[in-house]
Amino acid sequence: MDHEHDLITTPVTADLLRGALDVERTVHGLLPHRLPAAARRQIPDEQLAVAEAQPSGVRLVFRTRATTVELDALPTKRAYRGLPTPADGVYDLLVDGRPAGRATVPGGRVRTVDPATGSVELAEGPPGTARFVGLTPGTKDIEVWLPHNEVTELIALRTDAPVEPAPAGGRRVWLHHGSSISHGSSATRPTAIWPALAAARGGVELVNLGFSGSALLDPFTARAMRDAPADLISVKIGINLVNTDAMRLRAFTPAVHGFLDTLREGHPTTPLLVVSAVLCPIHEDTPGPLVYDFGADGAVRFRASGDPAERAAGRLTLGVIREVLARVVAERGAEDPHLYYLDGRDLYGEADHVELPLPDRLHPDAAGHERIAANFARLVFGSGGAFALPAGP
Repeated sequence: MDHEHDLITTPVTADLLRGALDVERTVHGLLPHRLPAAARRQIPDEQLAVAEAQPSGVRLVFRTRATTVELDALPTKRAYRGLPTPADGVYDLLVDGRPAGRATVPGGRVRTVDPATGSVELAEGPPGTARFVGLTPGTKDIEVWLPHNEVTELIALRTDAPVEPAPAGGRRVWLHHGSSISHGSSATRPTAIWPALAAARGGVELVNLGFSGSALLDPFTARAMRDAPADLISVKIGINLVNTDAMRLRAFTPAVHGFLDTLREGHPTTPLLVVSAVLCPIHEDTPGPLVYDFGADGAVRFRASGDPAERAAGRLTLGVIREVLARVVAERGAEDPHLYYLDGRDLYGEADHVELPLPDRLHPDAAGHERIAANFARLVFGSGGAFALPAGP
C-alpha cells in the first residue's frame, strides 16, 4: 500500500503560520512573506525582495496526535558562482516547544548570483518533502520552523492524524528588525538564529524582520512594523547603512527620527528598543562600501573599501552611528519613557571577538549567534531589561 494513502492531507493556510506578515498564493502553493504586499511593491532591489521571502523565523504551527508529519515544499536556494553549493536548508521540528527532529528538502530551484557582476540565473527544479516520523503519540503542539535561508513555497501538509491550529499561548509578541545577522547568516538551522534563541529564552513569540543586507531605515519597513501587532519592538541599526554606503550623516539622523516616528504612530507606548551594531572591526572606523575579499583558500571574506578620513565629510562608520543613536534615544527619551537604547557591543564586543572571531569578518558563526542570544536575553528580557516582565503586585 502506498504510504501517502494512509495520511491525511491538510491545506496549508495562513492560520497555520506564525512569524509571517503576509502570504501569497502561487501556482505551487503558499509563499510566506515577511513584508506585506504594500511594502513589497516599493522594494527597490532584488536583495530585499529575496530576503523578505526567505522565511526566517516563520513556522508552521498546529495541534495534532500525529506520529508522522510530512511537508511538501518547493525551495529556492541561493548559490554563488565559483563557490561550493551551499547545504540544503534545514526544517526544524519542535514538539511542545522541545527539539524533536530536523529534515531537508533536496532539489528545488537554485538562484545563482555572480559576485563579480551581480547577475542572477534561476534554474528550475522539483519540489520535495520534509519528513518527520516516530513522533510521540498523544495530543501535542507541533512547530515546523522553515529554513531561514531558502525561499519556501508550501505545497501540502500530510499527517497520520487530524490537524487543527494550535491555540494562541498568550505569550508576548516580539517584533524585531535587523540585518543579515538577525536574518540568520551563518546560522546552521532556523531555530539557531540569535533572535529565535533569544525569543525561546524570553518566552515570547518572534516575528523576525531581519533582512540580509537591507536594514536601511526604509520607510515601507517602518510602516509594516507600525501596522503589525506587537507587544515588544526592537530595531537594530547600523551595519547595512555603513556597508552599503547608503547615506551620509546629514540624512541619517532625520531618517532615524522618521523611522521611530512611524513606529510610534502604531505603537505609542510599546517598549521600543534601539540596538546599534555588534562589533565589526572592519567597519568600526572605516566607511563602506563593503566588498568581497576572495582568499587563496577559496573562502569568501569581506573588507571595507572606504577611507577613514572621509568621516569628516559625513561618511558613516559604526562608531559614528552609535554616537548618533545614543543621542537620538536620549533626546527622545525625555518624552518617551518606553524608548530604550542598547549598544550592540554589549551583545558581541571585543572580548567576544577574541574568543569567537567573525569567520568572514562580518557575520558571527553558530557559536556567535548563541553568544548574542544569551547576552540579549540577559540584558533585555532579564530583570531590569527593556523587555522584562512587569513586577507582580
